[in-house]
Amino acid sequence: MDQFISDFLVGKNFQQLATNFVPYYTTLVSKVGGIISPENLDRIQGALKEAKLKDVADIIEELLMAAENAPLDVAVIGESGTGKSSFINALRGLSYEEEGSASVGVVETTMKKTPYQHPKYPNVTFWDLPGTGTPNFHPHEYLEMVEFATYDFFIIISSCRFSLNDALLAQNIKEIGKKFYFVRTKVDNDLYNEEKSKPTSFKRERVLQRIRDNCLANLSHIGVPEPCIFLVSNFDLDDFDFPILEETLLKELPFHKRYTFVLLLPNLSDASIEVKRAFLKEKIWLDALKSSALSFIPFMACFNGFDLPQQEKCLNLYQSHFGLDENSVKETAKKLGMSVEKIKSFTKSLNFWLLVKDESIAARAMKCVECYCSVNGSLPSTAFQFLKTYFLHLKFINTVADDAKILLHKTLESISLRRCQRDGSDCLTE
Repeated sequence: MDQFISDFLVGKNFQQLATNFVPYYTTLVSKVGGIISPENLDRIQGALKEAKLKDVADIIEELLMAAENAPLDVAVIGESGTGKSSFINALRGLSYEEEGSASVGVVETTMKKTPYQHPKYPNVTFWDLPGTGTPNFHPHEYLEMVEFATYDFFIIISSCRFSLNDALLAQNIKEIGKKFYFVRTKVDNDLYNEEKSKPTSFKRERVLQRIRDNCLANLSHIGVPEPCIFLVSNFDLDDFDFPILEETLLKELPFHKRYTFVLLLPNLSDASIEVKRAFLKEKIWLDALKSSALSFIPFMACFNGFDLPQQEKCLNLYQSHFGLDENSVKETAKKLGMSVEKIKSFTKSLNFWLLVKDESIAARAMKCVECYCSVNGSLPSTAFQFLKTYFLHLKFINTVADDAKILLHKTLESISLRRCQRDGSDCLTE
């Protein structure tokens, strides 16, 4: 991936660059895809073939702006008591006790939609929509009332059986060309109750399959062909089907909305952290490609200098995306029962100066600049500073992502230990 940027900077044959562009991009994106649609990949490739570098830069800028500023509106529908508010809070990274969280356990009496903005990403809003469980429910009227065109997709929630009204609503959502997903909540409660009532015959996977089969039969019976069900626990998002729901949503969202969605997702597993890492690396690679294209245009400002305050600001942004910002680290320290200083002792991304002073970054940048000089016969300091910044940002992302995995594993170990202590089981045998 770095090689493509180097080839671009040394002015390698643009026909060859155009041929290599899509394969390089494909290796860069995650398994759920990237932020550029096939049509826009063709636009960039076509501009490269014709050496229209201003067009290359303009297209990439257009796509990056669309990805960074894309609004995301998620509609969540369910009756009171189904776990709708807890689901919204979980996706916003808030507990029900935190300020701004959706009210949990409150009897639903309003027919008005309620917006809940994401605390970190103001362009993301979760909409708590009124339930459908009224005798005079009419899907078309309901969708008009809640202004269906506002939402990117609908999540229909139930904690037991989906109703006929849910099925009718799903059919009407499909007719208007929107996506919907059935989510069965409180699966952890079902497992707990089943294990307590049948301790000798309890088998987790068998109970989960029975819940899934019941939901499928229920929805098929009320008119939803081949329904897709996601079993979730609002208190253990990393368990059950939430990772599959996450992957499904990313694949089915419009390309320019994927970046916004992936950033708001909590670090549930190594896989989810890797997806976020891939999206961020894709973005800085595209930024670098845009700057490289502009570097060939006379009098066009393209490379920014190595400004330390700006680099620290970028690191802080990546830390925020991976839950390693100052407030998040304090919360994690509290959950783990350790000090912030202790967390800093086994992580690397919280030390800005250590990352900036990494000599390997300058060495990689110099290697590329030397290649540039062999073709152009000079040593432009701006090219060196640009490459140094590019490689530094790659290091930022990789280091922060690796630290996020460390904290995730320590958090999971802590949760597992508390469960063992609560259940009175022998943790050493697990």
